[in-house]
Amino acid sequence: MITVEMLSTGDEVLSGQIVDTNAAWLADFCFQQGIPLSRRNTVGDNLDDLVAILRERSTQADVLIVNGGLGPTSDDLSALAAATAKGESLILHEEWLASMERFFTERGRIMAPSNRKQAEIPASAELIDNPVGTACGFAVRLNRCLMFFTPGVPSEFKVMVEKEILPRIRQRYPVGEPPICLRLTTFGRSESDLAQSLQHLALPPGVTMGYRSSMPIIELKLTGPAEHRDAMLALWPEVQKVAGESLIFEGTEGLPAQIARVLKEKQLSLTLSEQFTSGLLALQLSRASAPLLASEVVPAQDETLAQTARWAEERRVNHFAGLALAVSGLESEHINVALSTPDNTYALQLKFSNTRHGLVVRQEVCAMMALNMLRRWLNGRPIASEHGWINVVDSLVL
Repeated sequence: MITVEMLSTGDEVLSGQIVDTNAAWLADFCFQQGIPLSRRNTVGDNLDDLVAILRERSTQADVLIVNGGLGPTSDDLSALAAATAKGESLILHEEWLASMERFFTERGRIMAPSNRKQAEIPASAELIDNPVGTACGFAVRLNRCLMFFTPGVPSEFKVMVEKEILPRIRQRYPVGEPPICLRLTTFGRSESDLAQSLQHLALPPGVTMGYRSSMPIIELKLTGPAEHRDAMLALWPEVQKVAGESLIFEGTEGLPAQIARVLKEKQLSLTLSEQFTSGLLALQLSRASAPLLASEVVPAQDETLAQTARWAEERRVNHFAGLALAVSGLESEHINVALSTPDNTYALQLKFSNTRHGLVVRQEVCAMMALNMLRRWLNGRPIASEHGWINVVDSLVL
């Protein structure tokens, strides 16, 4: 298998001022294409550091995808670093310069002189088209490594990787079948608890059991080469069994998307009333195109479990909705969640089992609890289950 690596550049990435979404996207994209990344590095806007890392990786990687540093400003150094690492000069690519000038003219703008820098590439480089921006990409070979230089703008980067870079990789290197990745997501169990329960699994060579913790969920992933597909599928029911009641979805669909899909299948609409979650439920469900009739965020107020249940019931009736979900405010570490359905209204009073988490995490945990309550009802399951971070201290059915 070829060795594919990524190099992210820029002080803003290195210092954490921006989140490197390009790196996450590329890692997932390459995995799906059967060329998973073996390493990622990040270097700031320093010419010596850039040249050093290019020369270092050129003896280790078959392919290096360099992201960022192709803009028109003085801190955009990737082209100069590539030329310096190869011991050659930059040249002005006249065709790309003309393309840039047309880009600005078609938009009724004048191209600044500084933009000419974006048409300068190493003398031996192969130009790589950028159909949606002004910074061309380019490819150079240094030692054993084929290096692709790409702009940092996500929309430009993704198009270039998909349309220009991937075909070139496939032309030059043998690419096998994508690895198999079976995954499920749990809510309410700890990573250590799940790992302890799965340590007995006898995994085939090259197959790994992975865990990804992102509060408040834990993702379990069984990953391995395509030739072990049957063996992995045979093991998967055991993973599902261990997840048990904490399993909330499989694959990458996501809980809001799953709920949106089931609501549409059952032709049910939903209205929301939120206090502690401050609109988080509405945001997640609307992004998944769930059939929401109405949603409201109201100031936190003291209320009993029965009051929360009746409020949810009133919201459902007043908005002519199939279902209503209500979340109360947080009072003395207690919070109420109510689900009103055509037949009954269910309400749970919850208490956080620890207080070390901040507001954002608590809101996300509470939103997940409410969505899971809705999911379980939609699937014909009891609305409450055990959760490691939340205790159900009272319940009510109207």
